[in-house]
Amino acid sequence: MTDSRFSRPLIYMLIGSAIILALSLGIRHAFGLYLVPMSHEFGWGHNVFSLAIAMQNLIWGAVQPITGAFADKYGSKVVVAVGGALYSIGLLLMAVSSTGALLNFSAGLILGLALSATSFPVLLSAVGRAAHPDKRSMAMGIASAAGSFGQFIMLPSTLLLLQNIGWSAALAVSAVLAALIVPLAWMLKAPMYAAPSANPAQNKPSLSFKDILIIAKNHKPFWFLALGFFVCGFQVVFIGIHLPGYLIDHGYSAATGTVFLALVGLFNIVGTYSAGWLGGKFSKPHLLMWLYGLRGITIIGFLTLPLSLWTIYAFGVIMGLLWLSTVPLTNGIVANMFGVKYLTTLSGIVFFTHQIGSFFGGWLGGLNHDIAGNYNMIWAGSIVLSVFGVLVHLFVTEEHVVHD
Repeated sequence: MTDSRFSRPLIYMLIGSAIILALSLGIRHAFGLYLVPMSHEFGWGHNVFSLAIAMQNLIWGAVQPITGAFADKYGSKVVVAVGGALYSIGLLLMAVSSTGALLNFSAGLILGLALSATSFPVLLSAVGRAAHPDKRSMAMGIASAAGSFGQFIMLPSTLLLLQNIGWSAALAVSAVLAALIVPLAWMLKAPMYAAPSANPAQNKPSLSFKDILIIAKNHKPFWFLALGFFVCGFQVVFIGIHLPGYLIDHGYSAATGTVFLALVGLFNIVGTYSAGWLGGKFSKPHLLMWLYGLRGITIIGFLTLPLSLWTIYAFGVIMGLLWLSTVPLTNGIVANMFGVKYLTTLSGIVFFTHQIGSFFGGWLGGLNHDIAGNYNMIWAGSIVLSVFGVLVHLFVTEEHVVHD
């Protein structure tokens, strides 16, 4: 029997959000497979491609609060539809990028703008607004988990395309898939959940957007939460972009890196759903401390054990469980702190710090490789940041600063 708190419009929104996230994140997570073939064809070092992806993440994060403000004001479906169109255009331009400048324009600028409109902050905020507060964390977990399936599907599909038709044609096929986001955006029309009031006469006037921003600016736990998200961005983009190249450096084929990333996507489904479910029952800041701590332990284990297919795939499974499990928990904390009226904008501000971390994880990985021929410094940095991620969440609380 369907939970009465999961209304039919919310179910449609969950389905639409899941497919959009599957397309958007599935295509994006396969970008690491393009690093080696594009770099080899044009004689680039790893730094050229890495910088473009790093710029993509930085632009994505920088414009995310603005995109969020548009979604809060005009509705998610319009923003997501525009993002889908930009995504398709950006991929087509990336398919003809033969210089670093054009790659930065297509993969960096245009795809960064597109991802700000078609990824977690906009879509999970839409789901969070429509869901009953008791089911909000689970609803976000369901959308995140289903979206993760795209990574599992797109990675082996992209590898097959790369092997059979080349990187340029593979990007053109991805552009066609990204165009499907435009019609899917019209499934995002569930109304905001309105909590019943026992005494409407006592309702306080709603706070303005400016009021919410001032409250958020002065709320220290909000900024500690944002600092923790920096760690997440650094680690997932470094591993997602550079792990295939790391394995090639150690004598493994591109297929091994693809299987690794596919395992991350597959087990991320379990991880994100479980995080959403657990977030409805236990302290979200405490769960985030566990997640960051386990990431550090997992990276140490991967680097110290002898490298083999078993350790590579085990690393993929465990990292998959921990990969984007931070997202429903972090967005859930923001919703609990400030309510859901301006959730997209406030989640976008926190997400910007995630993308600053993504910029440094993506770019410094390529820079380290070009200078030293390895990734040792960035692996060490990822471990140190795991410890930092644990510590900052000691100062994060879920107290209701602003009620829905």
